[in-house]
Amino acid sequence: MSTVSTPPPASRIASLVERLITWVGSPASLVIHTAAFIAFFAASILHLVDWDTMFLTLTTVVSLEAIYLSIFIQFSVNRQAASLKEVEEDVESIQEDVEELGEHVEGIKEDVEEIQEDIEEISEDESEEAAEELRKQRQAETLESLTNDVKAMLRQLESMRR
Repeated sequence: MSTVSTPPPASRIASLVERLITWVGSPASLVIHTAAFIAFFAASILHLVDWDTMFLTLTTVVSLEAIYLSIFIQFSVNRQAASLKEVEEDVESIQEDVEELGEHVEGIKEDVEEIQEDIEEISEDESEEAAEELRKQRQAETLESLTNDVKAMLRQLESMRR
């Protein structure tokens, strides 16, 4: 036993109205309406229908059609308004997401700046360490040179004493 779900009456009516709106805006509708007007006037010209009766009937039909078309148009406008509201909500959500992403980007930018500062400090420390190492090496060389000079003088003094 299969369960076939039928759309609720409101949904069926909405579907019917949607099809009518689509049909009314089509070239076929224009052709049919034009043919109907020609038929009404032809019936009066051919004396099949009295002119007063034709005008009365045509006026009534056109008035009723105008009433229903205005209802269909309002239905379409309401549907479009609901659709626009959904789009507006989506746009607001996207704007919130963009703002949040902007905050994240700002945070990342701050992190990058901190990392750059750390790299600069490390580079400065390495430069200072390299300069300190070079200074110590020069001091050691100078000390060794002085030590050698003192030893040489001591030897000369020793040799002079003898």
